[in-house]
Amino acid sequence: MQPEAINMKIAAVANAALRKEAEDKGSAPGLEWTWVDSVGMLGQHPDADGYFDLEFTPDAARIGLLSRLLPKPVLINSVPHTLQEIGHPFIRINAWPGFLGRNCSEVAVREGDPKEKAVELFGAMGWIHRFVPDIPGMISPRIVATIINEAYYTLQDKVSTREEIDTAMKLGTNYPFGPFEWSERIGLEKIAVLLTVLSRTDTRYAVAKALKTAFSD
Repeated sequence: MQPEAINMKIAAVANAALRKEAEDKGSAPGLEWTWVDSVGMLGQHPDADGYFDLEFTPDAARIGLLSRLLPKPVLINSVPHTLQEIGHPFIRINAWPGFLGRNCSEVAVREGDPKEKAVELFGAMGWIHRFVPDIPGMISPRIVATIINEAYYTLQDKVSTREEIDTAMKLGTNYPFGPFEWSERIGLEKIAVLLTVLSRTDTRYAVAKALKTAFSD
């Protein structure tokens, strides 16, 4: 059965790769995307039903511009930084490269904030979603970053090569990508930032020296 047609406008800022993932993900008929070049331009679309900042960074100026769009739904791609830390009732979404286009979207709101806006927006868009705790790394990115970090520990201990580790993980666990392939797809900077945030409260997430070296090269 075809999704029911809607009349909804979404204004979004994203790089070319994330824009393609969002567009390829599919949506309900009648959903209109407007892509802009900067977060400041989102405010030029007051008729939008919701806003996506898929290039979010937690700087005060950017947060200030996004807060002006409230109380409409404002979705931010903020994997390492929580809404409790950001201090505004935005909606977090896991939009790391390779994750945005997945069938189910990871979504978080602040503890105590209502979920109705997110439920309504995702329902109208035709995007399946699951609420996760408002914690650094959410669920999938935390797991994948840990696997990538362990792979770099294995590499620096000279247990095996990058290619062999990738092959072993794909054949042994049926993962779509090996940890080094994931790191290239997501970006080492994103992995390192998340691990650094997580390691502040748990030393198990300490960034592998080989990962730091790869990131700085």
